[in-house]
Amino acid sequence: MAVTSVQYASDELTEETVDAVVIGGGAAGLNGALILARSRRSVVVIDSGSPRNAPAEAVHGLLALDGTPPTEILRRGREEVRQYGGRVVHGEVVSAEPAAPADGDLRFTVTLADDRTITARRILVATGLKDVLPDVPGLAEHWGHSVVHCPYCHGWEVRDEPIGILATGPVSIDHAFLYRQLTEDLTYFTNGTDLDEDNRARFAARGIRVIDTPVIEVVNEGGALAGVRLADGKVVARRILAVLGQLKIRAQGLEGLGLTVQDTPKGRSFASGAAGATEVPGVWVAGNVTDLVAQVGASAAAGALAGADINRMLAIADTDAALHLAGTRATL
Repeated sequence: MAVTSVQYASDELTEETVDAVVIGGGAAGLNGALILARSRRSVVVIDSGSPRNAPAEAVHGLLALDGTPPTEILRRGREEVRQYGGRVVHGEVVSAEPAAPADGDLRFTVTLADDRTITARRILVATGLKDVLPDVPGLAEHWGHSVVHCPYCHGWEVRDEPIGILATGPVSIDHAFLYRQLTEDLTYFTNGTDLDEDNRARFAARGIRVIDTPVIEVVNEGGALAGVRLADGKVVARRILAVLGQLKIRAQGLEGLGLTVQDTPKGRSFASGAAGATEVPGVWVAGNVTDLVAQVGASAAAGALAGADINRMLAIADTDAALHLAGTRATL
């Protein structure tokens, strides 16, 4: 599925060593950068301008910002980071790896696709993820509009519509019950996945229709989603399709950091501990790259926690360096 690119004004990439580089400029990355910048830390956000939620018309379920276009939230976020001295640089990271320590502290080198480099004392990875949809012709072109994934992000907007659940595995069963809360006209397309008798009975009790014939394409009428065509040629009219695609974290270019990857029921993510700290000293993760189902608000909160923890650890490192320098002077 093609990734929508969002254009934005880019700051210059500084040649000086910075306190932190944030890789990824979504809600998690920008909020982490905001906390760091407000703590008078030098921080640079590297972002390729391809947010996961770019196709969506609005972000929902976010207090005080419900209904705001995602591009507007990111625009405001970038300006807020810049307001406190942070930089937001358009670019694609192709490598990030530890460098030789300096002044008794950690160092990392981040390289961009155009060969620009930057050195940082700490790194926050907030690259997010991408949705890999089932290979059904016509499905991807409606992504973020008539093809949705999150009942909390889009549910109210599709209430009372004829909705189809295009199953991708066991996770789609719970998905169906959530969408049943939003409409009485719900059809579950098993599409080659297993659905046991117990869940078939539960679906029947809630009035959820089950179709086992495979779906071969999405049917359009005048550019709008009109239904799905089954392998037997029958067309089932639907206005909305809900599908949980494969959630794949954006890890390209980060291999050199040696981050631990964990398997979860929703997919693979980077492992993290409190405030997003990883097992790799000096590296934090936040947002969908470690919490696959986090919405915008949760991702932003995770970024804030990570930013505060990075600042705390930098303060300790600054104090250790000052103490070492004082001891050196005392012996002269």
